Order: sequence, then C-alpha cells, then structure tokens
Amino acid sequence: MRILTLESYYGGSHKAFLDGWQKHSGHEFTLLTLPPSKWKWRMRHAAITFAKQVNDLVKNGEEWDVLFCSDMLNLAEFCGLANKSIQQLPKVVYFHENQLTYPVQVASERDYQYCMTNITTAVTADAVWFNSAFHRDEFLEAIAKFLKRMPDYQPVEVVEQIRQKSSVHPPGIDPVKRVQVQPVLATEHTSPRFTSPVRILWAARWEHDKNPEDFFAAMKTLKKKGLDFRLNVIGEQFRDQPEVFGWAKEYFADHIDHWGYQPSRDEYATALAESDIVVSTANHEFFGIGMLEAITVGCHPLLPNRLSYPSIIESLVEDEQQRQAYLYDGTPKHLAAKLEALIKATAWAQPTLQKNLPQYLWPQRAKHMDKEIRVNQC
Repeated sequence: MRILTLESYYGGSHKAFLDGWQKHSGHEFTLLTLPPSKWKWRMRHAAITFAKQVNDLVKNGEEWDVLFCSDMLNLAEFCGLANKSIQQLPKVVYFHENQLTYPVQVASERDYQYCMTNITTAVTADAVWFNSAFHRDEFLEAIAKFLKRMPDYQPVEVVEQIRQKSSVHPPGIDPVKRVQVQPVLATEHTSPRFTSPVRILWAARWEHDKNPEDFFAAMKTLKKKGLDFRLNVIGEQFRDQPEVFGWAKEYFADHIDHWGYQPSRDEYATALAESDIVVSTANHEFFGIGMLEAITVGCHPLLPNRLSYPSIIESLVEDEQQRQAYLYDGTPKHLAAKLEALIKATAWAQPTLQKNLPQYLWPQRAKHMDKEIRVNQC
C-alpha cells in the first residue's frame, strides 16, 4: 500500500512514531513534514502548506491508497484545499495528544479554536486512532462537555460519530540496550539483582503536569529516614519550569547521578540502564513511552493508579495481586512507603514484565498497524 503521510510537527513522539512504523512496515510511505517548533502556527498553516505540496505531487502523477496524519493537522481545511483525488482517499488520523485536555496551568490559556480543530479533524477522518484507551475516553468525554458550553447549535451528535470510528493503537518502542553498570559494594539491603544503593529514576518533561513536587516530597521522606538511594532525574527542560527543581538539586546533591536533559539517545539509555526503579508522578499522561522504555532495561515501575498506567500494567502482568507491586495510590506518602519497602528488601519479587513486552515493540506494533490501515483502505 502507498500511504500519504502528513506530519505538521515532526519531532518528539510524533517523529519517533513515524520513524518506527516506517522502519518496520511493509507499506510504502510518502512522508511530508514540518519542523517541530511554533506548534500553534503549524496547526494554523499546515493545511495550506501541505495542500500545495500534495497538489504539486498529484500533477506529477503521484497516487496513494490512503491518507494518514496526526492531530496537529486541520484535516477538514486540508481536504477543502486538496485535489479531488486526495479528498476521496480513506483518511486516518492519529491522536498523540489533543487540545481539549492537554494540560494548561490557567484555564483561560486554552484556545478554543485548536479544540475545534481537533474535533473537526476527527469528524472528517474515516478512522480515528488513539495511543491509549484512557486518551480516547478522556477526549470523547471532553468533546461532550466542550460542545455543551456552546450557546446554541450544539453538535453533540459528533461524539458518538467519532466514537464509532475510534480505536486504540499504542505506539511502538525500540528496546533500550542494557549497558554494563560499574559494580559497587553490596550492603545487607541489596537485592541480588540490583546494584547498591538502589537507583531511582524520574524521567519526564520538567513541567507541572508531570507533578515533580510529589516525587521530591517522597524522596525527602526517604532522605529524612536516612535511607540510602541514588537519583536519576532526567527529561526535557524549558525556560519556565517548576521551582521545585532548583530546590531539589541542592537538597539531594549527595544523591544525584544523572540530572537534566540527556542530549543523546546513548546518554538517555545510560540513565535508564543505570536505574533500578522508575517512578511516575504524572497528573497527566496520554500514554507513557518513557515508562515502557525503562521497563525494557529491567526497571521496576512504580506508577500512580490513574491515567493510562493501570491499563499498561494490566497488559504486562496477568495476576491482579501482582499488579499491585507496580502501582501506588497517587500520593507522596504511599509512594515513599513503596520505595522504602523496595530499598529495605533483600530480594524483590519479580513477576516477569518482560514476557508480555513484545506487544509494545515495533516489529509487532508495525505489523498490527499495517493490517489495520489496510482495513481502513478497504
């Protein structure tokens, strides 16, 4: 199959998704992209820019079987500007995120026009793919609430229309290679499987929706109890970041191994591979690629019992009781208690997360998506 692929924001998870799928796919992709900056302008002009590029390709005799784009494109506008042959293609949109529920610190900062763009794109598409069931359900619920705020002409029927053509297709991941960690002297609390002291990883964007305050509150509890641990706190940083990072860097100075953005894939992989436990404190996460990547190198996940995390753990661990080893109730107190138990344990119970990981690796994900897009083409 020939897939016309339009990506208005070719960076981060959007780029990783398309690169991974193409690398393992049996289909042929024509990939048109825009740089990953100024996302609001990308959403506003991408339809015009891509329509011109695609129409030029059509004039040169190019043809495709299906159109695939991400949520960053105004698909309705694009179709209105594109050649008739493009308008008639089956259209699939992939939602990495959405502008109705993407976290903003102040509610007034949310631009309703981008919300409407996401809605009209979903209405225009023949199939709507989401990276998690949590994301799908949250988006559909948000659409209903959003449309009911309109003073009149509320098109609430589109919620069910979108639901009927929605499906869940998690992105794939490439396994992070386990690097050799320099051995250290063991202590009486060392698990035979891990180095000592236990190394705790927090890997996320340094923004408020990732809730770093709760993570450092839990770490502060461990430090006050005199427990021995090391910290790897990594992730993309921005000009405006939560103030807690400044305090934490000083307070935990004697515990830190890796800190801040890791500029290369190898450095990122090293930080993951040199960790024993990976923690999330996120208040919002559409999927959780970083958590899965950490699990591929053997990290023990401790995840809040919310968002997409319960379904990820459920897909990896068959036994309900064993799943509780990887979830906490979302509070710093419970997180600290779980971490303390792991630090003090002489051995860790290890239900095999690795056994069910292949479903998230690119060879299997690409095979599944290749099949699904054929269905949409038919």
